Amino acid sequence: MSLNRRSFLWGTSLLALAELIGGCDTPTNFRVELLNGSVPVQLVNRFRRQQPQRPGLSFVPKFNLEDLYQELQAEATSNPADLVMIGDYWLSAAIREELIEPLNPEDLSQWQQLPENWQNLVRRNPNGELSNSPEGQIWGAPYRWGTTAIAYRVDRFEKLGWTPTDWQDLWRSECQGRISLLDQAREVIGLTLKKLGYSYNTPDLDLVPDLKAELEQLHQNVRLYDSNNYLKPLILGDTWLAVGWSGDISPQVQRQHNIAIAIPKSGTALWSDVWVKPIATSATNNPLVQAWIDFCWQPEIATQMSLLTGATSPIVWGMSRADLPKDLRENPQLLPDTDILERSEFLLPLTVASMQQYQRLWQQIRSVVRS
Repeated sequence: MSLNRRSFLWGTSLLALAELIGGCDTPTNFRVELLNGSVPVQLVNRFRRQQPQRPGLSFVPKFNLEDLYQELQAEATSNPADLVMIGDYWLSAAIREELIEPLNPEDLSQWQQLPENWQNLVRRNPNGELSNSPEGQIWGAPYRWGTTAIAYRVDRFEKLGWTPTDWQDLWRSECQGRISLLDQAREVIGLTLKKLGYSYNTPDLDLVPDLKAELEQLHQNVRLYDSNNYLKPLILGDTWLAVGWSGDISPQVQRQHNIAIAIPKSGTALWSDVWVKPIATSATNNPLVQAWIDFCWQPEIATQMSLLTGATSPIVWGMSRADLPKDLRENPQLLPDTDILERSEFLLPLTVASMQQYQRLWQQIRSVVRS
């Protein structure tokens, strides 16, 4: 799902440089490659202090998830990290390409605290397909999640007398030429399917009446498709509404640029970042792999991670809202209403034939000349 999803808008309190925790002369005992801004440096230091040997920790940030996947491919032959963060969208490919090895849930003390839908997300067969059969193994540790959301200019919509609340608002005539959408077939076709009452993971698009006509109508309202810089025209006022990933739409951007966020009422797409173990590290069996994952899943740490990184730990999903800090339980960006979450879904693996169908339709829509 999240080919170019990034967290470049978070501040200097987050881990922004490749650094060795523990001093320049400390050897590296544990190396992690991750998305820039996805782990607060203060919690990395806390993790180190909890380890008896005070290990040297190297957390190496990358600009986007595509870079991380390419690093995972490059490290399949040499110098692998102990853990790599990838988006759940990449998990099937990583399994098929034999880039990662499964984790043993019995080695993870917090595994049972992980909500069932996240356990199911990472339980796959050797072809990368979802599997609840005995051949299904655990291929990753979900770390954080977010939604596909609508960001909009408060000033522009105040003049119109309404604000976006659901996908159907993208089709309103007042938005013609004022929308930026992700350059992603699954996302755009998916939100259109959701508007029509179908699943994001609909396998046969030919069975959805009027889908192409709906996409063509939406296409007329779009100013640009971009998965990297979709917030820039919104900040500048060139667009009034942008569909993007919740982890990118930081509070800083909202406060400084008069931008609000809406999680569509009819449900939306969910994304998750997961820790995976490169297959070339299997001989080392570094105990810090399990220790770090368990650390991330501790309720107190999971709550802090959620508040500090702009994306929510899956552990929070399973906690009572009454037990959560006010800043978290009352933040609809980090924790949407339960009924919205129940109508939302991960972008799950589709067959090759289905993916080809999505791509054909996407190309057809993109070739339509906007009036």
